[in-house]
Amino acid sequence: MSSEFRRTKLQAMFEAFDADGNGYLEEADFVALADRWGRLPRVREGSELAARVDGVLKGWWQHLSATVDTDGDGRIDMDDLLAMVDHLPTIPEAVTATADTIFDAVDENADGRISRGEHQRLVDTWHGRPVATGGVFDRLDQDADGYLSRPEFALLWTQFWTSDDPADPGNLMCGPIGAG
Repeated sequence: MSSEFRRTKLQAMFEAFDADGNGYLEEADFVALADRWGRLPRVREGSELAARVDGVLKGWWQHLSATVDTDGDGRIDMDDLLAMVDHLPTIPEAVTATADTIFDAVDENADGRISRGEHQRLVDTWHGRPVATGGVFDRLDQDADGYLSRPEFALLWTQFWTSDDPADPGNLMCGPIGAG
């Protein structure tokens, strides 16, 4: 059962995913999300990375509909999303595969690390609009080297989607909590 903290943290993501603002996630919302990610510079149409991004993001719709759309109406509400998030620890490979794909999509210069600016693009892309992130990157960059390595990113990504501990820095991976 998801906590109130997790609900608050994920509410902004739910709203960002709900492209038409109807209060439900539907397949078309994930198509719109994949299209939004497809506009990133490294995710060129027809590229292997574009296919991965498209497959991962639309694949989450398949996970949601197969796992939590128990009435088969093709609509996922916030409680359904939270039920899916509660299920994520049982499919860590899917969470890691998503982290790897998102990392590659936002690593604009392909240097194998995420800079402050690249992280900002991640946040803005998820939300579909510019989001003020304040000191979020400094909280994520635990070793203070100015970048997130692939292993750091994967850990933070997993924390975002699975942590109920407000002290975990990964909870800020997609921007400040309540940035909806």
